[in-house]
Amino acid sequence: MNLVNLLKIALKALNNNKLRCFLTMLGIIIGVASVITMLAIGQGSKDSIKAQISEMGSNMIMIFPGGDRRGGARQSSDDMQTLKIADYEALATEAPSVAAVSPSVNSGGQFINGNNNWPSSLYGVAPSYLDIRKVKVGEGDMFTDQDIKSAAKVCILGKTVVDNLFPDGTNPIGKTIRFNKIPLTVIGVLEPKGANAMGMDQDDVVLAPYTTVMKRVLAVDYIQSLFASALSEDMADQAMDEITAILRENHKLSEGADDDFTLRSQQELSQMMNSTSDMMTVLLACIAGISLLVGGIGIMNIMYVSVTERTREIGLRMSIGARGRDILAQFLIEAVIISVSGGIIGVLLGSIASWVVNVVIHWPVTIQIYSVVLSFAVCTVTGVFFGWYPAKKAANLDPIEAIRYE
Repeated sequence: MNLVNLLKIALKALNNNKLRCFLTMLGIIIGVASVITMLAIGQGSKDSIKAQISEMGSNMIMIFPGGDRRGGARQSSDDMQTLKIADYEALATEAPSVAAVSPSVNSGGQFINGNNNWPSSLYGVAPSYLDIRKVKVGEGDMFTDQDIKSAAKVCILGKTVVDNLFPDGTNPIGKTIRFNKIPLTVIGVLEPKGANAMGMDQDDVVLAPYTTVMKRVLAVDYIQSLFASALSEDMADQAMDEITAILRENHKLSEGADDDFTLRSQQELSQMMNSTSDMMTVLLACIAGISLLVGGIGIMNIMYVSVTERTREIGLRMSIGARGRDILAQFLIEAVIISVSGGIIGVLLGSIASWVVNVVIHWPVTIQIYSVVLSFAVCTVTGVFFGWYPAKKAANLDPIEAIRYE
C-alpha cells in the first residue's frame, strides 16, 4: 500500500474522532508553546543585559573596598574604608590604560521642594562619571572642578526626580531643593535612560560633587567605590592590572598579602548575569518540556486505545492483503500527524504568548529560530517514539483473532 493511501486512511481515522484528537494534541500544544515562550524570555533577558552593559560602557571597571567576599564572611567597618581620595588621584594620573576614573559616595534620603518630596539616592561623583557611565546632561550644566574643590551645594537631577519634585512642569534649573535639610541648587537635568535589565529606574538619581556628599552629608574621609573605564574593551584586563598594582602600592600591601579592595569588570558582570540567565532559561525550559513528555504519553495512550477499538478493522484489512508494515505505518502516521499538528499550533500559541508577555508585562523577549526547529523535531520524535508501541501491537495482531474480537 502506498504512502498516499496510508495518509488518507490516517486522516479519515483522525477526522472520525476530532475531539479526542484535539485533546490528545493539547499536551503537545501546551508543551511547545511553553518551551518557545520560556526560551524567548530567556534569550530576551540576555539580549537586554548585553544592551544595558553596552550602554553602561563595556570597558567599565568597578572598584570596591574590602577583599573579595566570595566565602561569605562579614567584613569589619575598617575593611570597608580602604579607598581614599589619594587612590582616586593616583589612578587618574598613573594608570596609562585608564581613560577616566571617578569616586562614588552615596546616601539615601528625602528630597524636598516646597510641598513635594521624593525618596531617592544622592550620588557624589566627579565630572568624569558621565563619560564612564555613558550619561549625558540634557539641560543645564555639569558641576565643575571648582565646585568639587569648594564642596559646592549643587546637584543634577534625574528625570524621575524632576517629575516628582516639579510635577507642574516648572524648569528646575536654578531652583533650590533640600536633601535631609541640606539645600542644593539644581544646575542641570540628566537625559532620561529608563529602566535597566533588572527593572531598576536609572532616572531616579541625583548627582552632586563627591566632596559635597563626603563633607556635608556623610562626614567621612573615605570613598565607598571607584568607577573607571579602560581606553578600550580589549585593554580592560591591562587596566585592571595597573589599577591593582597602584592600589597595592598606595595601601602598602606586602607581597603575598591579600588585596584590601575588589575589582569587577563589565565583562565579568556580563558573564555572571548571562550564566544566571542561562541557568534560569534551562530550568524553565525543562519544566516546560515536561508538558511535551506528558503529551507524548497521551499520544501513546490514545493510540493504544485506538488500536483496541479498531481491532476488527485491522483484522479485516490484514485479511484482504494489508501487510504488518502497512498497519505499522498507518498508526505511526496518525501519531506523527497528531504531534506535528499540535506542534504547529503550539508554535503559533507560543509566539502569541511571547508577544503578550512583551506588551503586557514589558519583559524583553526574543524568539529564536532554533527553538521553533527544535520544537518540530521534538514533536516528530515524540510522535514516532510514543506511537511506535501501539502501532507495533496493531501490526502484530493475528488477522483471524482480530476479526473475532468483540
